[in-house]
This record gives sequence, structure tokens and C-alpha cells, in this order.
Amino acid sequence: HKITASPAVRQRAKELGVELTDVKAAGGHVRHADLDAFLAYGSGQGYRASHISARRDDENVKVIGMRRRIADNMAASKRHIPHFTYVEEIDVTAIEAMRADLNANRGARPKLTMLPLLIVAICKTIPQFPMINARYDDENGVVTRHGAVHLGMATQTDAGLMVPVIRDAQDRNIWQLAMEIARLADAARSGSAKSEELSGSTLTVTSLGPLGGISTTPVINRPEVAIIGPNKIVERPMFVGDTIEARKLMNLSISCDHRVVDGWDAANYVQALKKLMETPVLLFAD
Repeated sequence: HKITASPAVRQRAKELGVELTDVKAAGGHVRHADLDAFLAYGSGQGYRASHISARRDDENVKVIGMRRRIADNMAASKRHIPHFTYVEEIDVTAIEAMRADLNANRGARPKLTMLPLLIVAICKTIPQFPMINARYDDENGVVTRHGAVHLGMATQTDAGLMVPVIRDAQDRNIWQLAMEIARLADAARSGSAKSEELSGSTLTVTSLGPLGGISTTPVINRPEVAIIGPNKIVERPMFVGDTIEARKLMNLSISCDHRVVDGWDAANYVQALKKLMETPVLLFAD
């Protein structure tokens, strides 16, 4: 007898790779419930939907080269450094509006992301919190607080995570930072970065960009003592005075080495960053 079914049922059966003639249905009219029953009981009789991937064999991948060095460094960092992470919410509505205005008038200069603005904020606040921009030689018990900010920029490449370094970030304006970020990221991803461009950082920023979650707990780039992780920007309704407004919000994470950075200092440092980023005109004030 002829099998009948609605267009929706036919489409679903097609997507599942099910022949309607295989499905038992009262009166020959196949419904969704009949498909459900077939999938529940028919699959035990050797049925496999066409969209299900075939089983793959196990694969052993040797951890060598750059991937091995990254693995060893991450393991050493977690083994030797007592991490703590502090997260704060920042209202980035104003700085995002300013960024849009700057990009609209950028001319031939590179398009600004949030990163150059964050780096300016980091560099302006570091002089009051020198313990954040430091390296710890734990074998000799010496902390070196650096005067210059050599900013590591965690960058995902085909070879794994690399950290090219923006030298003397404190001496660069937002446009120079944007150009250097693009140059170093391209060099890292193409494999043309020089060894001196991949070492010597005093503080690292790590961001997953559009993949960033609402909060991260980044691992410190040893022997540094801190790493800063901006998370993704989300728009949410917020109380502003007596009204509710749509505001752009971003969580900012910082992980620190608790041997040399106190929680109080990390919290105060992030609050200083928050003040600059929520009042962005201060980024360009002396």
C-alpha cells in the first residue's frame, strides 16, 4: 500500500536518512511519533542515520617542537606559581563609542580594536602598581620591577600559542600600538617572527576575541607575575540613575602570582584600569 506523510515528516525522514517504507505506521500514514518509534527501536536492529559520523580509530600525536615547549612552560607555570584570579565588570559603553568615532576618522591608519585602548590604560596605571609589571626569579628570590612595559600579546597560530612582544608599549600611541599589534600577529602566524620578538615580555595580555567567554582564568606567562584577560563585550540593560539603559559591559580578568602580588594590589590595579576605561578621556590626559 502507498505510504503517506506530511511534508515536514518527509523532510525530517530525508535529513535522518530514513526510508519511509521502512517505518511501520497505522493506516500507512507516517507521523513524527512513528519516526520517533522507528529511531528508538529500529536503531537497535542495525539502523544508522546517514548524518551520524562513522567511528574513527584512535590517533597518537607526538607533542614536539613549539607545542612541546608551550606544554612544558604551561606545566611549569601551574606547578611553581600559586595563581589567583580577580575578575571585574567594566562598563565599556563610552570607550566603545569613542573607538567608533576614532575609526570613522582614522583615514589610512589601521582600524582600532579594544586592545590598543586597553594597552594605553595598562601603561598609564602601571607606574602606580609596579609590582604588576615584574618578573620573579624564584631560584634566586629576586623580583625585578620593570620601568618599561614590554607587553606580551598571546596569539593563536597553527603551531600553537605564541607570545610576540610589543617593546616599550608605554611610548606608543593608540595608532602605533594598532600597527604593531597587526605586524606582530601576522609575523607570529606566518612563522616569520624573530626570536627577540617572542621573548622578553614583562606583562602579558591574552584575549580570545569574539570567542571570549564571560570570564577566564588565564595562566601566567612565567617568569612574569601577572596576565590580563579581557573577555567578550555583551550588551545588557542596566540601571543608570532612575532609568534603565542598554549598556555595553566587559569582564576583565587578571591572574597573579600570589607569592609577589597581593590580592589587595591586584584588585586596586584593576579598579584603576576600570576608572580609565569607563572615563576614556582620561586615557589621553596627562
